[in-house]
Amino acid sequence: MNNAILFANSLMSYLLLMAVIVVLAGIGVFIGIKMRKNKNAKEEQIAQTTETE
Repeated sequence: MNNAILFANSLMSYLLLMAVIVVLAGIGVFIGIKMRKNKNAKEEQIAQTTETE
């Protein structure tokens, strides 16, 4: 019984660690997409202003 408790404890620890890593990766992807969209919008705005001149 003691081994089962130790195994469950280790399993939960690794699952919690995996969940934290997945959340951090998701935040990184979200920030990356947002930054890229902002950069694309700025480049498009610059392209439009140079076309009108």
